[in-house]
Amino acid sequence: MNFPHEESRLLAAVATGDRRAFTQLYSTYLHGLQRYIFLFTRSEETAQELAQQVFIAIWERRAQLPAIASFRQYLYRAAKNLVYDEVRQQQRQLSAYAEVHAAATPCGQPADQALINQQYHEQAQALIRQLPTKRRQIFLLRTQEELSLDEIAQRLDISKSVVKKQLYAAIDYVKKNLLLHSDAVVQLAICGLLPSVF
Repeated sequence: MNFPHEESRLLAAVATGDRRAFTQLYSTYLHGLQRYIFLFTRSEETAQELAQQVFIAIWERRAQLPAIASFRQYLYRAAKNLVYDEVRQQQRQLSAYAEVHAAATPCGQPADQALINQQYHEQAQALIRQLPTKRRQIFLLRTQEELSLDEIAQRLDISKSVVKKQLYAAIDYVKKNLLLHSDAVVQLAICGLLPSVF
C-alpha cells in the first residue's frame, strides 16, 4: 500500500461504506493485529476473536476514519483497549466466583485444602489428556521433564517456534478450562493455595 496517500484514500472509501475497500484494509492489517494481541493474551483463539471485534467496531464507526492521522496507531490502540476490557471482565468474573465460594466453603482447614488440591490435580490431568497427542507431549516434556524449548525441539525434531506455539496453546487450553469449570481452582485462589503446575 502506498502510504500515506493510499491509506487516506482507502479510509475515505471505507467511510462511505465501500466494502471492497474495507476488505483491503482488513487484509492488510489483520495478521499483524492478531500477532500484536497475541503478545498480551498468549492465545491464538482469543487473538483472532478480539481482532475480529476490533474490525467490527471500526466498520460500525467508519464515518470517523477520514479524520484519523495514523490508522495503524488507531487500530492498535483500539486493540489494546479491547484486551484490557477483556482482562478486566475476566477478573470481575473470577472475583464474583470467589465471593460465592468463599461464603460457601471456609478456608484454612487442612483436610479441605488437601481435597481441593486433589480435585485441582485430577481436573488438570483430565484436561491434559484431552490435548492433541503432539501438543500433550510437548506440554509434558516442558512441565514434567522440565526441558527447555530448544531441548524439546531437538528431541521431537521440530522447530522451536512450533514448540512455543504448541506449548502456549496447551497452557491456554488447560488454564482457561480450569478457570471456567473448576470449583477447586476458584477455592484455591480464594485460600491463596493455587499451585503452579506450569
